[in-house]
Amino acid sequence: MGKPHAHLVWDWNGTLFDDIDAVLGATNASFAEIGLEPLTLERYRELYCVPVPVFYERLVGRRPTDAEWHVMDDTFHRHYTARRAACGLAEGAAELLAQWSLAGRSQSLCSLFAHEELVPVVGGFGIERHFVRVDGRTGPSGVSKSEQMARHVEALAASGAVSAAHTVVIGDALDDAVAARHVGARAVLYTGGSNSRAGLSTAGVPVVDTLAEAVETAYALVG
Repeated sequence: MGKPHAHLVWDWNGTLFDDIDAVLGATNASFAEIGLEPLTLERYRELYCVPVPVFYERLVGRRPTDAEWHVMDDTFHRHYTARRAACGLAEGAAELLAQWSLAGRSQSLCSLFAHEELVPVVGGFGIERHFVRVDGRTGPSGVSKSEQMARHVEALAASGAVSAAHTVVIGDALDDAVAARHVGARAVLYTGGSNSRAGLSTAGVPVVDTLAEAVETAYALVG
C-alpha cells in the first residue's frame, strides 16, 4: 500500500466542461413546457440547488408534481443534448489536467451526468487518460452527489494510494462542497458554473474564479 497523496476529484458539468449556456437554454426550454418564464443566467445561479425539484419549488412556490417533473426532466435532457455539441472544455482545463498528472499526482472525475453519456464525451476530448477513475450518475437525475461521492471515494481508497483526508473536490455548485464534506474531503468551488459567488461563499470553503486558482488552492490544502 502506497502513502496517501494529494488527489483531485473533478466535477464535470460547469467545471471542466463549460456548458452553462447549454444548461440554461435547456432549463428554459423545460420551463416553457409548463408555462414558466425564462430565467437569466444571474437568476439561475442565484436559485439553483439540488435536489433539482427544490430548485423548481424556489421558482414557483411549490414542488412540481411527478407528471410535471418527468416532462421537465425529459425536456431538459433532450434540449441539453442538442446544445451540448457546441460546448467545450473550460479555459485551461486540458493543460491543468496534464500538468497535475505529469507531477505524479492522481485525479478522478465524479459527475451527476449520466455515466453512459459521460464516458464518451470525456473520451472525445482525449482527457480520459488523466483520470484514475471516471464515475457518472447511474440512478435517477436531480439528486445530490453525496452518495455517489461516497461510492467514488470508497473505490479510490481501495487502492490504498488515495485517502479522503488528502482529497480535494473541485466543483461549481454548493452540492459539491456538501458531497466533499460527506466523505471527509476538502472542497474548492469555482464560479464558472451553476451557482453565484455569493451563494458559493456560504459553503465555508475557498471560492475561486478560474480552474488554475482552484488547482493551486487545492494543492495548498492537501499537497
